[in-house]
Amino acid sequence: QVQLVESGGGLVQAGGSLRLSCAASGRTFSSNSMGWFRQAPGKEREFVAGIDWTGGFSDYGNSVKGRFTISRDKDKNTLYLQMNSLKSEDTAVYYCAGTGYAYTTVVLSTSSSYTYWGQGTQVTVSS
Repeated sequence: QVQLVESGGGLVQAGGSLRLSCAASGRTFSSNSMGWFRQAPGKEREFVAGIDWTGGFSDYGNSVKGRFTISRDKDKNTLYLQMNSLKSEDTAVYYCAGTGYAYTTVVLSTSSSYTYWGQGTQVTVSS
């Protein structure tokens, strides 16, 4: 059974930082693109960041560019999201996702492109 388990969320003051982790089990994602999405109450799920299977290509949602960094550790089968300069509008549940597409250097930004999803971790930024 494939599982993606996020951790690292919590409460932080505006301007602070958090690092989210997503540990995968049940299969390796070393050949697959992965990403982070978020969903705030009353809003649609939003693309935050994505990374290709090599780790050499990444893309970000406009609202987080320059503040968030996505990375991956293939040996640990783990995805990360470093979030700096957090704002109150970053408050949301953050989800880790993995695609079923292998060996593509295209960074996928639509949720329908992702097959595997974690349960999410809450990030709350107080102003």
